[in-house]
Parts: sequence; C-alpha cells; structure tokens
Amino acid sequence: MSPTLDADAVRAVASDRLELGEGLRLLDDGTVVLVDILAGHLLRLAPQAQPDHPLELITRLREPLGAVAPLGPPDAGQWLAAVGTGFARLTTDAGSGAGGALTWLAHPAAGTGPRRRMNDAVCDPSGRMWGGSMAYDNTEGAGCLFRVDLDGTVTEVVTGLTVPNGPAFTADGTTMYLADSARGEIDVFDVDPHTGNPFGRRPFARLSPDEGSPDGMVIDALGRLWCALWGGFEVRCFAPDATVLASVPVPAAQPTSVCLTGQRLLVTSATVGLAHPGPLDGAVLDIPCTAPPVPTPRAVLTQSG
Repeated sequence: MSPTLDADAVRAVASDRLELGEGLRLLDDGTVVLVDILAGHLLRLAPQAQPDHPLELITRLREPLGAVAPLGPPDAGQWLAAVGTGFARLTTDAGSGAGGALTWLAHPAAGTGPRRRMNDAVCDPSGRMWGGSMAYDNTEGAGCLFRVDLDGTVTEVVTGLTVPNGPAFTADGTTMYLADSARGEIDVFDVDPHTGNPFGRRPFARLSPDEGSPDGMVIDALGRLWCALWGGFEVRCFAPDATVLASVPVPAAQPTSVCLTGQRLLVTSATVGLAHPGPLDGAVLDIPCTAPPVPTPRAVLTQSG
C-alpha cells in the first residue's frame, strides 16, 4: 500500500544548516534526536521547533559522532554511541550542551590502512547496536559493519563495504537491510534474532548514479523501507518485495537520513562537498506523512561500567 503524504508542504523545522546531518531517531518517549557527524554534535528536535530557531544541542564531542541509541529512558542522558573509530557509552548532562563523557568499549575502525571513522548505526529489536565504518577518503572496500553484543563484545560481521549506511531491521529482528552508498546498493540479510548472526545476503535494490545513492533508512510499522537518496533530491519508499511505492522529492541535494513520527516524515541533509549550497541544503526537513512509525529500540549492555 502506498503511503499518504504531502510533499508540497515540505518545510525546514529549524534554522540549522548541518554539515553532515544524519542519524534521525524517534525514541520511545516521542523525542527525536539526530547528529551532525563531522561536528560531533548530538541534537534534539523540540516538539514545538520553529524554522527560525536552532535545534537543541545535547552535547558536542571532539570526534565524529555517527549515531546514538538510548541506554535506558531517553531523558537519563545515557547513550550507546558509534563515535570516532569505535563504540562507547556516552553520558550527557541534559540541557548543558557541554562535552559528553565517553567510556570506550572498542576501537574496531582504528589501526593500519586508510584513516577511518564510524558512520551510521542503529540497534536491532534485541538491543544490539550495528554500526558501519568507512574511510575518510571513501577508499573502496575499506568499510565494515560491526555488531555490539549485549555483553559489550564488538564483532566484525560484514566486510568489504565502502560507505555503509543503515542498517534497518524488521520488527521481529529477522531481516536486515544494509546500504553501501558508494555502490548504489541495498542488500537484505536474514538474521538469527537469538545470536545476531546475519546470513543469506541478497540484492534488494540497485540504483543508477543519476538516481542518487542510498543513505540512511528506516522501516515503518507496515514493513515498508524508507531510504534517503544522497545526491538524488529524494526519499524513496519500498515495499518488502522492493517495489517502489513512493518517490518523495525534497528541496535538498543530499538527503541523508529519515524518521517517521506518525504525523510527519523528517529528513536530514548535508552541505558537505557542495560548492554553492541551496537555501535548504543542510536543513532538517518536515513533510506531512501518516506512515506509522516504529520507535528506535533502546541499546542494551549487560556489562557494568
């Protein structure tokens, strides 16, 4: 079934124009958070945000911040973060905007070879975080997808990626979608929800360069996959069989991530690499949309500390 939305009513929800906005997440209390990756900023979208007011700064880090998931209630200031070259617990002081405290789990993207950083990341329904790494210079095949298990162990699960984005999981945790933006590919995997092991990788969608590159994604409560198309001025909605149900134009060249709230489709975008950004490049965009959302699962860590 095609979604109901009004692309003509698109607007910016705040005055910010982000360098590399990403990681939009609807939390289970209705809060929406996002990141500006290269700036290391964790931001909150206020319920009554206004186009002439900035986003709320939760914290700023000195390292690139790919994405976060809450550890416990969203207002507790405890997060699991894909940050810098790995994964860490992030403790923030609500409302201060000061630098957060990081307690590192691992630095799997550090080491020899091209300089790398963490990119997009999300938790599956069991609370495991899955996050991708990439080279700063987009070296072919230098990226990986890692999984943080409930005991804090970090495992490399997919190799040979270039610019991994997503993943996105079905509500039962048995299916995972993963994009490699540089290759224009979205693949789908089966996942053992008990062990977290992915298997049965197969193509889901292949995009030509003129369509844009698949970037951040989310699955709605009806199992439809929504994906931002970097360079394509578009968000695309796919059925589980990969049929395109909707192509939603957006007034930003580089849409990067998507989030559904039940009343609207939110889209981050980026100015990085644009010689002459347009007025809404880098904005967080709001499009009326009634697609039913699935809140981002909380991260779970059973280890202490």
